[in-house]
Amino acid sequence: MSLTIPKKLNKGDTIGFISPSAGLAPFAMHRIKRAVKLFNKLGYKIKIGKSALKNNGYVSASASERAQDIHDMFRDKKVKMVIATIGGNHSNQLLKYLDYNLIKNNPKIFMGYSDNTVLHYALQSQSNLSTYYGPCAMTQFGEYQSILEYTLEYFNFAVSEEKGRSNYEITSSKIWTEEFLDWFQKKDETRPRKLKKSTGYEWLVGGCAEGEMLGGAIPSINHLAGTKYWCNPKGKIFFIDIPEGKLPSDGFPLSELDAFLADLDNIGLFDSIKGLIIGRPYKYSAEQVQELKKMILKYAGKKKCPILYNVNIGHADPIATFRFGSRVGLDSSQNSFRIIS
Repeated sequence: MSLTIPKKLNKGDTIGFISPSAGLAPFAMHRIKRAVKLFNKLGYKIKIGKSALKNNGYVSASASERAQDIHDMFRDKKVKMVIATIGGNHSNQLLKYLDYNLIKNNPKIFMGYSDNTVLHYALQSQSNLSTYYGPCAMTQFGEYQSILEYTLEYFNFAVSEEKGRSNYEITSSKIWTEEFLDWFQKKDETRPRKLKKSTGYEWLVGGCAEGEMLGGAIPSINHLAGTKYWCNPKGKIFFIDIPEGKLPSDGFPLSELDAFLADLDNIGLFDSIKGLIIGRPYKYSAEQVQELKKMILKYAGKKKCPILYNVNIGHADPIATFRFGSRVGLDSSQNSFRIIS
């Protein structure tokens, strides 16, 4: 059954902020305020969830309170898009509290990345909703001095009625950054992050493939394997977003990534997909990048599907926005990654 594609955004629409996992908003309220200001400048109104600005240890609020924020946003007819303030690692706590029929009967844009992967899968599998893997409020829309142009452009292509596209190329950004200026000491307000030149796409395995888009961040993907919330990867173009480590100054440990990739291999994921996309890694040295490539090839290199590396997905900015279930094409001979529909 085809996923329900929600209506795109128009000027004057309301966007709802939720914090379904980490409770970092009260420690970096300047990022929230900057995101609100930017959305207002773009012509949108903002509604903030009752628990979105709370902190309860490593989460924003109790699982039931976080789920209630989602219900409130989907129930509110004025809210046309729901966006997470940030990721985390505990969105899986919400799944048994969500009213999937409510969400199914009130389809609207849901956006976020990283641990929001868990909610993307749940809303697809239980509410038949096509959701969007893209920027969060604090991380990208709260950028100093403003959101990076590439991120905003592809956000608009995906969800704006006025500036949206239905068939377009996802090009590699010319610049990128992985610099972290400490939010909690407001070092991020002292200057823009340093940008460096991108090396562009790299094809670890060449080829041509077309299919629907699915994927997400490790380890959030792995949280759902074997559960009723899992989405079948067979025949999909699958993407993997590699997050930061335990601290925003660190990359995700390669030893842990190896184990999570082994999980996906053990369930036959790499045997079933038509193509693989690897997001640009965050905070990896040149040596770690080479080790990462070898690791990807160890698990997926013999599966005879194209593998595109260094794509603007996830934790190193800027990032593109992707709709789950959209049809995409990969073609190494043209160095092409295209949204088809």
